[in-house]
Amino acid sequence: MPAPVSAVSGAYTRLAEVLPGLAVTELSAHEETPYGGGWTTAADLAAAGPALDRFLAWDVDQIERDYGRQARPDVVATFGLHRYAWPACLLITVPWFLHRRVPRYPVTHVSYDRTAPDHALGRMAVRPAGFACLPGDEAAALPGARVVPDEEALRAEVRAAVAEHLEPVLTGFGPRMRRRGRALWGMATDEIVEGVWYVAQLLGEIEERRAMRELELLLPGATKPYVGTAAFRELTGPGGEPLLTRDRASCCMFYTLRPEDTCATCPRTCDSERVTKLLATAS
Repeated sequence: MPAPVSAVSGAYTRLAEVLPGLAVTELSAHEETPYGGGWTTAADLAAAGPALDRFLAWDVDQIERDYGRQARPDVVATFGLHRYAWPACLLITVPWFLHRRVPRYPVTHVSYDRTAPDHALGRMAVRPAGFACLPGDEAAALPGARVVPDEEALRAEVRAAVAEHLEPVLTGFGPRMRRRGRALWGMATDEIVEGVWYVAQLLGEIEERRAMRELELLLPGATKPYVGTAAFRELTGPGGEPLLTRDRASCCMFYTLRPEDTCATCPRTCDSERVTKLLATAS
């Protein structure tokens, strides 16, 4: 599928350079949305029917293969949502972070294939539905552009664009996860923050620090439906070295598979354990 040049093409090209395991293809107006053969539309995930059953069957197989045990259905659904929502948020947040452009993608405009052997995080095909940008951006002259007055207005566009895309998906996954409302949006908050933070780390220390500042402004708290703040903080290692961490608003449920191996940002992980995990990762 050819990749037409758009206001956000450059951001997706840069994303592919630092994160080659995820591929993003922009569809032109005359191209069909890919379907079947591993592809699932976001709208089908939101519908919570047979397509979602097939989607989650991949997680069932992966968990049994990698951990040698079966997971509870709600854990399977939590893993499945994370594995979709993390890259889906990047479709919106990476163009914002890199180029101050915020695309809109209703669920009818995104397809996802996580079965491609050469893309560990999967492939996404997107159909543009307009974008927001700042005054003075040369992209403001492009079709579908909507100029907003300032940075805070653009941050509001990010929050609205992610919510527009994720809300139907959360509704589809929610009953299977046995979560509702605040718990689901806590997970969405984590996907936004940790996706941008991870990509920024790949771009270097300066960009990582910038991402943390940007995310604190994007999610300062009381920005419903999102839950809490970006929640970054700094710990101190045994040699006085600074170690960056954050407090997740939700739990990924990995502890149900390996109770001894929680994430470094998990609410269940105390600070001394976080220091040990962060030092191990750094080494």
